[in-house]
Amino acid sequence: MRLFILLATFIFGNNNIFGQVDEKKIKITHLTNDFYIYTSYNSYEGNKLPANGMYLLTNNGVVLFDTPWDTTQFQPLLDSIKLKHNKNVTMCIATHWHSDRTEGLEYYTKQGIKTYTTKLTDELSKINDKKRAEYLIGSDTIFKIGQQIFETYYPGEGHTTDNIVIWFDKEKILYGGCLIKGADAKNLGYLGDANKTAYYETLKNVEKKCSTPKYIIISHSEWDNINSLKHSIKLAKKLKRKTTSYK
Repeated sequence: MRLFILLATFIFGNNNIFGQVDEKKIKITHLTNDFYIYTSYNSYEGNKLPANGMYLLTNNGVVLFDTPWDTTQFQPLLDSIKLKHNKNVTMCIATHWHSDRTEGLEYYTKQGIKTYTTKLTDELSKINDKKRAEYLIGSDTIFKIGQQIFETYYPGEGHTTDNIVIWFDKEKILYGGCLIKGADAKNLGYLGDANKTAYYETLKNVEKKCSTPKYIIISHSEWDNINSLKHSIKLAKKLKRKTTSYK
């Protein structure tokens, strides 16, 4: 009986260990055509949260949108992309200054990858001691990388002062980052650096610019629900009313 208890304890303990070892560090999911979503994980206020980014295959290498939040996954992501597609990441664009978007910028610059943010993001990154990119985007810009075309768009202040989205007009893919929340979100998440009154108009600008998207990729929730933008607009409208009523 004592032997059985010891055996059970050993097996249970090892199961816990194996569970920790097998715990996912990064996940890659095919979106459509040459588009892939990668998800890294990190802890926030005691909870483990996913952080979605995206990458795009081109004839001139792979373009990365935002960087992993988990600092241990910068190189594993590059290795996974190389193994999966036999291509190197040659470019990376971060969509605002928070660490879940920018943390890997300096690492990727050192690997010879061209890293980009807007000038405003760079200013805020410098002020807040966050990682900074090598190249700066002065205004909304259309990029043509190999056979792929996409546009960076600044719709106004929302989640942060500097948040941008990426629009793929041909494929109707909207990469919204942290500006857009999940279709089942109860609120707009962290608002410590947000413009609570401008958020609604900013999202309306996104809706106008990026009409009839087929996919909307967001940072911290499931991205397979096309209603995320409309739901975020409703949340932002409520937030604006609440904020202005106190003034």
